[in-house]
Amino acid sequence: MSTEGFFVIGTTHHRASLEVREKLALTSDGVAALQAELATFAGLKEFAVLTTCNRVEFYGVASHPDAAAQVSAAFCARQQFDRTTFEQICLSLRGREAVQHLIEVSAGLDSQMIGETEIFGQVKDAYAAAQAKGSTGPILNRIFQKGFQAAKHVRTHTAITEGQVSVANVAVDLALTIYGSLKSTGILLLGAGDIGEKTAKAFQSRGAAALTVASRHFERAMELATTLGASAMPFEQREHRLAEFDIVVCATSAPDTVVSLAATQAAMAKRPARPLFFIDQALPRDVDPAVAKLENVFLYNLDDLAKIAEENRAARAAEIAKCRAIVTQKADALWHHVAPQVAALAGQGAAAVNGSSLARADEKPGDAEPVPAPRP
Repeated sequence: MSTEGFFVIGTTHHRASLEVREKLALTSDGVAALQAELATFAGLKEFAVLTTCNRVEFYGVASHPDAAAQVSAAFCARQQFDRTTFEQICLSLRGREAVQHLIEVSAGLDSQMIGETEIFGQVKDAYAAAQAKGSTGPILNRIFQKGFQAAKHVRTHTAITEGQVSVANVAVDLALTIYGSLKSTGILLLGAGDIGEKTAKAFQSRGAAALTVASRHFERAMELATTLGASAMPFEQREHRLAEFDIVVCATSAPDTVVSLAATQAAMAKRPARPLFFIDQALPRDVDPAVAKLENVFLYNLDDLAKIAEENRAARAAEIAKCRAIVTQKADALWHHVAPQVAALAGQGAAAVNGSSLARADEKPGDAEPVPAPRP
């Protein structure tokens, strides 16, 4: 039975370094523009785009065998990224394997932090966005909806989410090793999104009391500060007041760094004996990587935190194996239900391609090659 009709392509933290993921990161406007472009591809019948700090993935249902390659080419062109280099780091799965991958991603089994829960909401948001754009259909709807059910089953029937399996918890543990106690540490949160909020709450749960929120949208900073019982600060003051804080949690969606080497040097000149701890959860990164070379400055980015979390993986090997056994069973069942639809669609595409080939064989040498019409 053909598996080519359903695919996932993209790249993740498994193959792409943080520096490469920065180059491939899509802004919200970039996602919208790419979605509009993909909607014109005649051979791509359904699609959804998943973009997080650690992955950019395209899930698609195709009636033409070249659809996945077209998606890859469009993405690389938009990001001005070399296509050959992308192929070297590209995840490319078809059929049942693509179904299993979606379930593993949703369940947190493919994350840097195995078992983390944020990814489930991110996948649901990606699916909801695709629905809102009208780019999903009966096949993707079933795969995603049943995939979510399978991921929930994994979470509720195993202990995969137990332990320090989030970036926030790992960051708090690191801070405790540096400062011993968080009661008297000043914490600055740059960015007022979900990730920053969860990290701030993790610090508060471990005794942190002095928390300040700064966001490029001051109203949002005020709202989050009220929720957390913290204070708010204009984003423009972040570098000038950097010396006031011991821990800086960075989680903005800014396209460039928001904390410079010069500002950090100036801050440390005012507090040379007190360590300064940066937790950079942003992609692209918020903090100039060069600050890590300064004395008494500690900088941890997403990959650094993931390496620390990796130490917990061995202790949970049995639980991970249990999860993968469940995922395999669920993927088999789901693919059994959707494979006939996928094969039928792929068969229609193959017939169209064969018919086009026969027509070209009958053309005169000067005849032009027909171009497929964009999908309405």
